[in-house]
Amino acid sequence: MQLLAIGECMIEMSGGEDGCWRLGFAGDTLNTLWYARAGLHPADGPVGYFTALGTDSFSDRIVDFLDEAGIASGAIRRIPNRRPGLYMIEQKDGDRAFTYWRDTSAARGLADDAEALRAAMRDARMIYLSGITLAILPAEGRARLLDALRAAREGGARIAFDPNIRPALWLDEVEMRDAITAAAAISDIALPSFDDEARWIGDADPAACARRYAAAGSGEVVVKDGAGPVTILSEHAMTDMPVPPAAKVVDATGAGDSFNGGYLAARLNGSTPVEAARAGAAMAARVIAAHGAIIDLPETSDWQTG
Repeated sequence: MQLLAIGECMIEMSGGEDGCWRLGFAGDTLNTLWYARAGLHPADGPVGYFTALGTDSFSDRIVDFLDEAGIASGAIRRIPNRRPGLYMIEQKDGDRAFTYWRDTSAARGLADDAEALRAAMRDARMIYLSGITLAILPAEGRARLLDALRAAREGGARIAFDPNIRPALWLDEVEMRDAITAAAAISDIALPSFDDEARWIGDADPAACARRYAAAGSGEVVVKDGAGPVTILSEHAMTDMPVPPAAKVVDATGAGDSFNGGYLAARLNGSTPVEAARAGAAMAARVIAAHGAIIDLPETSDWQTG
């Protein structure tokens, strides 16, 4: 398998105009995998998603959605009497507002079975997760996931990690920082966002953020900074890559996730970190020019089975 993403796929309800809502499916790690497909080819191996879902009709619809997109879903755990999380996006005061229902989502049990975790990761060239993946798990599940990732890395997989800091999902900031640092320590690629890191960790600038993740153990650090330059620390060399101005901004949802997808696909294909950052920035520019976290791209047609 070229790339396995681990996290939570949620039911997305967007719109709300005239009481009408559009149903979709999204989640930060799924969004990244969605866009990584655009730079990969099925002839080089499958891509897959690992999570936990229920046995209800909406969980079935998520599996069908993944299968039709050419994303391997066979390893997903199915937990009776549990359901996917849900969130709604509506416009308030000229901006997007999000409301979540995820406290008892099936995805919180994705790491309950250690053998299922290890089986899902087997033969993956790269495994991608985020701070949200860690945050939704109970402490014992989080430890189980990190153990499985260490074993996969020892077996040759590369680990990619976006801290995606969301304090509301954590018990407290100490737990959040400790878990993110533990994941960074076993990551070959870290993909933090400077605005999150500055606000919650206190980094003075993107370079300080990159050095902190490198000191924690991340071999390659790529710091996103909105429309600002991407800061890359790799093999002890620091590079600032300017991001071309976006021609059109319609919806910033998924900007960081799509950058990650473009970046990871390029790295899997042998691009240098700077070349991969250019690919990531180009992907993000396409995504923010349209509505929604997940948009269709012509390059993914080879993957689609539906």
